[in-house]
Amino acid sequence: MGKKQEPMIKNQQRLKDCELIRKMDSKSMENFLALFHEERWPKNTCILNQEKLFYHFYIILSGRIKMYQVDDINGKELTLFLLTQNDVFDLYCLLDGTKHNVYYECLDDTKVLAAPMKDIRKWLKDNPEHYEQILPYAGKQLRMLEDFVSDITFADISTRLLSLLVKNVNHKSQNLELIDDLPNKEIANLIRSTRAVVNRHLQKLKQLGSIKISRKKMEVKNLKLLINLLAEKKKYK
Repeated sequence: MGKKQEPMIKNQQRLKDCELIRKMDSKSMENFLALFHEERWPKNTCILNQEKLFYHFYIILSGRIKMYQVDDINGKELTLFLLTQNDVFDLYCLLDGTKHNVYYECLDDTKVLAAPMKDIRKWLKDNPEHYEQILPYAGKQLRMLEDFVSDITFADISTRLLSLLVKNVNHKSQNLELIDDLPNKEIANLIRSTRAVVNRHLQKLKQLGSIKISRKKMEVKNLKLLINLLAEKKKYK
């Protein structure tokens, strides 16, 4: 096996669950991934330059990246998505060819595959059948965004927090994932609240025995209770 092939095979294995490429045949996947090179971004790296997003397309290999917007008047942040392994960005720039007014920040040391946007567009033009791989992923993100807008518009803080916790529990292992080690400030940015309010609601859930909070970790102790609390909230919404 050549040295150049080893990273390619490794990346194919890492991205076997990536919705954008998992249905590609092996040859198509190989040709597609050949457009990319690997980059490493340290924790707290911020991508504020929209030109970078406009001209490059990324697939996350490891780590978490938050996609967020900032209010120009009061400086408040709102996290739109937490992206992790197998997620891609900027899909909007790829699809409509216009700049996207969002920012990105690495919450961990992160590895990504990066490719020039023009090369991705050309590859898709030459292989139009693979546009079908993009549509389900784009649809999934639109549904998530729709749910998010509905929550921050119609639900109170407590309901938003409960919903966030339940959505991020691995129901097979019953472990809280993706948000389990985030500071309260980041949790607040995900549900359009403040750190102090989030802390107050988390302490109430802790007293009820539904979660456990340590210095750098949050765990779900009673998933059934969390689900019941959320159901009651929605019942009387």
